[in-house]
Amino acid sequence: MTIAVDFDGTIVEHRYPEIGQEIPFATDTLKMLIADHHKLILWSVREGELLDEAVQWCKDRGVEFYAVNKDYPEEQGTSNNNHYSRKLKADMFIDDRNIGGLPDWGTIYRMIKENKTYKDIMMERQGHVSYDERPKKKHWWQF
Repeated sequence: MTIAVDFDGTIVEHRYPEIGQEIPFATDTLKMLIADHHKLILWSVREGELLDEAVQWCKDRGVEFYAVNKDYPEEQGTSNNNHYSRKLKADMFIDDRNIGGLPDWGTIYRMIKENKTYKDIMMERQGHVSYDERPKKKHWWQF
């Protein structure tokens, strides 16, 4: 699976243009996703030197992305301005700007690894059965 991952507010706390403190377990989880053979793309508003610093920060912690702000490493920008399309072809986006915010990285990993929704995991934590395990509701004519 190709997964686009935001940097500020997702991997590190918001301190833009500086680099904030790592959000707990972010880089460990990213390394596990890479080990599980997912292609990770760093997807950030950062550009130039600020982007280079973010990429190096991740690399220093053992996280090397498949691509950075583009769909694949060899993608070339347009001939007149060397910019890439910011619309990525990813299967999933991990971003603190999600509706409902950013789950903790352990939950994110379980959602990807076990192909579960956030709701499934929250129901399990509350002791409820998952959506798929619930008995099917009978129609009114079935007694």
